[in-house]
Amino acid sequence: MQRFTKKIILVIIIFIIIMVFFKIFNVYNVIGKQIYKQEYSEYVNKYAIENEIDPMWIYAIIKVESNFNENATSSSGAKGLMQLMDSTATEIAQDLKIENYTSDLLYNPEINIMIGTKYFDTLLKKYNENYYLAIAAYNGGIGNVDEWINKGIISKNGSNIENIPYKETNLYVRKTIKSYSMYVELYNI
Repeated sequence: MQRFTKKIILVIIIFIIIMVFFKIFNVYNVIGKQIYKQEYSEYVNKYAIENEIDPMWIYAIIKVESNFNENATSSSGAKGLMQLMDSTATEIAQDLKIENYTSDLLYNPEINIMIGTKYFDTLLKKYNENYYLAIAAYNGGIGNVDEWINKGIISKNGSNIENIPYKETNLYVRKTIKSYSMYVELYNI
């Protein structure tokens, strides 16, 4: 029994030493910033400011959607960093008056972030600046989110967002909120 207690104490001491090492050398932030990147910051910041959106939400969406792979294409045909569907992107591109727009431009980081951020802004306005509902609609679609609200599955204020019935969208919302929290924590915003 005494030998077992010594092993436990040794493990605890080693754990404390490792935690102190991480704290002293800021390893948590270094590793965290490699995982939660801020690539394409010139575009994210530009279009987030233009649309009055916290840029950390845009980073979180990009992280979850494509993990910063500008050439990503989903099985459903969503393209680029913010994984935009052709029909949605075409509509937003027309609103933004992007000349000579083609869906291949969705692989251009600036165009993708410009359109994706504007689309997210549209969702935020539709859902009264409720980020949780806008995130749910970004993944699950406006029609589905409206239906879930109308049926009382989720509330208009998003307070019970965990009730989203689509597993993929439910998980997406959780991942995006977690990513947003990590961005805020790591970059002290």
